[in-house]
Amino acid sequence: MPSQDDRVALVTGASRGIGAATAERLRRDGWRVETAERATGVDLAEPGAGAAAVERLERIDAVVCNAGTTVRAGVLEVTREEWDNVVAVNLGGVFEVAQAAAQRMVDTGGGSIVLVASLMSFIGGYNVAPYTASKGGVAQLAKAMSNELAGRGVRVNAVAPGYVTTEMTESLEDWKRREVEARIPLGRFAQPEEIADVIAFLLSDDARYVTGAVIPVDGGFLAR
Repeated sequence: MPSQDDRVALVTGASRGIGAATAERLRRDGWRVETAERATGVDLAEPGAGAAAVERLERIDAVVCNAGTTVRAGVLEVTREEWDNVVAVNLGGVFEVAQAAAQRMVDTGGGSIVLVASLMSFIGGYNVAPYTASKGGVAQLAKAMSNELAGRGVRVNAVAPGYVTTEMTESLEDWKRREVEARIPLGRFAQPEEIADVIAFLLSDDARYVTGAVIPVDGGFLAR
């Protein structure tokens, strides 16, 4: 097993928000971080793009499948094209990256995978049916993959962020933000760095006995 300073972590969707915070945290922890996102020419909605992003790496010891998208439309208004795009990125792209990474890890002695699910993996949400459905799939994918891969040296977990201060939540109107904050026991949205801290733990040797977990990082939202 290489020292942590030699390990390579792939982070998808690392140009902003949770992905950027995660990449920065892992670099501080001594990982060599590679990224895959549209900004670097990787469109995870396209079949084959995720696997190609993994295959271009000489080695891979960890992967964070964070890239995601959404569309705000009611279930009666959302189009099939919008649905397909959200599911292609949030679930299809996640599966493709995770599958390719897991195969490499099995062949080279093990590794750790973290999928970024969502609070919406557990609740219905509003005007975000494709996002909710895809993130529910991500949570179950983590469990399914962990069952098959634990005995082959690969741990698979998921984090399920609640409301986080990112571009995705900046569009919320003030009244809606206040309403949501009132439902969060800790009384505020998370910062991306607070999600990154949990991801970094799951990738570390401190979490060597953790697999198949879907960990809410939601300020207590689900407990209320």
